[in-house]
Amino acid sequence: MRILIINGVNMNMLGVREPDKYGTISLKDLEKDLYSFSFELGVDIETFQSNHEGEIVEKIHSALNNFDGIVINPAAYTHTSVAIRDAISAVNIPTAEVHITNIYSREDFRQKSLIAPVCVAQISGFGLDCYKLALKGLANYLNNLEIVE
Repeated sequence: MRILIINGVNMNMLGVREPDKYGTISLKDLEKDLYSFSFELGVDIETFQSNHEGEIVEKIHSALNNFDGIVINPAAYTHTSVAIRDAISAVNIPTAEVHITNIYSREDFRQKSLIAPVCVAQISGFGLDCYKLALKGLANYLNNLEIVE
């Protein structure tokens, strides 16, 4: 089983940007932790980060026939990107949306996700644990799909 983990705009600033909200762990350290966790789950992952909407769309497109699932933190694109939403719909790969903070307890403009309706799940508010929860949940979801098929 292969799962692609995508991080959007400003996620390269993890550990530096607003540590009171996002923590002090860098994106590279988060990715190392997720690779270790994925081995425990028996899942092969690939990580990707971009500050450019088009690059994220292209990465989602490239996942077709190459990945079984996607975990995505679209970051600020959550609230603005019809393009990312349409890309997820186009590839029809089960996708879980994650957010480090609880977007529903933040500013009004952050409380609407354009991405969530095309995902199988959304996890937010548990800090960096959201990634592990999404990875484990998506792996279980995909395993259950295989049983049904």
